[in-house]
Amino acid sequence: MKMKTLVTGMALAAIAASATAQVVGKMEDQIRWRQSAYHTMAWSMARIKANLEGTFNKEQVVEAANVIQAIANSKMGALYQPGSDKGKGWKETRLKSEFFGSPELGKIAQNFGQQANEMAKVAATGDAAAIKAQFGKLGEACKACHDKFRKEE
Repeated sequence: MKMKTLVTGMALAAIAASATAQVVGKMEDQIRWRQSAYHTMAWSMARIKANLEGTFNKEQVVEAANVIQAIANSKMGALYQPGSDKGKGWKETRLKSEFFGSPELGKIAQNFGQQANEMAKVAATGDAAAIKAQFGKLGEACKACHDKFRKEE
């Protein structure tokens, strides 16, 4: 009985793993979805910046930081299929072909995720000085990807 349970569990795990690796949507949909996510992150970054430069509202900063964290942890890397450096979503993609196969990609993506997670933690404290410092680190993590993998408009 234990062997049957083990085999069934392994089979279900294999099915679940293959299901999470499936590609969803046409190429132009994938480009559009990732463009939308980045626009939402840019809006959220602008909200944090406005709070740091103007009247500080902790709730607005926490909301914006949580949106960035959610997108950073959404596994949207699946929207970067080979060939998606060409094509159009809402507009022409700005993804450089160097993105695919880059040995630096994992490190850059991991750092962005870490900085987004830390931004959410720091925002929750309400400490404007700490938020400003972490906002700078998050911005640098964004810039690292832009500098390496995004074409200029």
